[in-house]
Amino acid sequence: MSNTHIPAHDLPTADLHRRRLLQALAGTSAAWSMPSLWAQSDDNKRTGGGGRLVVVFLRGAYDGLSAFVPYVDPNYYALRPSIAIPKPDGTSQTVLALDAGFGLHPAMAPLLPLWKEGVLGIVPAAGSPDATRSHFDAQHHWETGVPGRSGHTDGWMNTLAGLQRGPHPVEGASNPLRTNATAIGVGEANPLILAGSSAVQLVPKGQAATRQGALGDQRTRDAVLHLYAGEDALSRTFRAGADSRAQTATTLSMDTDGHAMDSAQMLAANNGAGSAQGLLLDAQHMGTLMRQNKRLRIGFLSAGGWDTHANQGSVTGSLANNLGNLAATLVQLRRDFSQPNDVVLVCSEFGRTTAENGTRGTDHGHGNALWVMGNKVNGGRWHGAWDGLAAGNLHEGRDLPVRHDFRAVFAQVLRTNQGLRGDELDRLFPGFAWDKSLDGLMRS
Repeated sequence: MSNTHIPAHDLPTADLHRRRLLQALAGTSAAWSMPSLWAQSDDNKRTGGGGRLVVVFLRGAYDGLSAFVPYVDPNYYALRPSIAIPKPDGTSQTVLALDAGFGLHPAMAPLLPLWKEGVLGIVPAAGSPDATRSHFDAQHHWETGVPGRSGHTDGWMNTLAGLQRGPHPVEGASNPLRTNATAIGVGEANPLILAGSSAVQLVPKGQAATRQGALGDQRTRDAVLHLYAGEDALSRTFRAGADSRAQTATTLSMDTDGHAMDSAQMLAANNGAGSAQGLLLDAQHMGTLMRQNKRLRIGFLSAGGWDTHANQGSVTGSLANNLGNLAATLVQLRRDFSQPNDVVLVCSEFGRTTAENGTRGTDHGHGNALWVMGNKVNGGRWHGAWDGLAAGNLHEGRDLPVRHDFRAVFAQVLRTNQGLRGDELDRLFPGFAWDKSLDGLMRS
């Protein structure tokens, strides 16, 4: 169903039987795009700053020191004798210098025009104030906006969706995607960051998003819709979700002129070489769906495969491949999300150790580079504090420190992008402190 879980003992018996039949017929993926049964009313909610927000989460802790390279720091090369990216020499096999201190991994060359255009900025030492090195705990903290607490709470992007305001969907509208959802997640079945009471549209990853699943068979669809023909809340929600899944598949199978398109004509970004490679196709799907449904203002994408404990590589290798796919994804997102207040954020649960380990990889660290892209971003430069990689400046003598709470970075973006007030930011990120040193991140 939706991202809201209903305990079985709270369901009427008939609804429970129907749910089990639904799962048997269609699988959970057939209902990924269903709106929440308990979506909040749209009354008394805000329009926001008029911009769309897309968050790209790199699960597994990506190595920001290989993506945004402090190439003038001698400690960087001493700490990483095998995997450091060579200093710039003007060739495609070395750091691509951005300024006198930092440069890009050469696999991320497609981002250079965005940097020069001034729409791409970086906070090089951001992260969670909680120092856990557990993927599970750290991701929980980032997705709920509450570092150090792993108990149940809503995802902060779901809470943000609840602050949106807009017209109620028209009953029987021709576009079934016009639910009361303002947020969309592509790729994950139930990301925690979107969990909560606000309606969310969830779309399968890769080519699965272009297929209708078991309900694509007309006889099966007719039988199940007959079962859900009532006017109770569960039946209405199921019908809306089934229509949304069908419309999603249809929308993603059309070209820009509305003609049927063979899947081979779509960019084959997820051909079995790792989840980061599928991120580009998911980004294309998100852009298409958010163009079709103007009500969708908040998007979430994620990719795994960033936990590089061994054989990480340098200019080439597994990490370089992932960074190349990430760069292509950001270029695609820039094409689709370039309206005045649109913003794209790229983040990960923590960074990696400054020193390489014995298997030519890196272990779990602390601070990391956080990327911000959009017309209102004061780009073409990095923001915040940077202390260098000398041993005395490192967290616990081994990790990049967190000089900027990720919530403070997000707050800067959301104040401009969504027009949020201080009390609303406090609701998203309880206990965070405003970081004045980041006041230049966003243009007014």
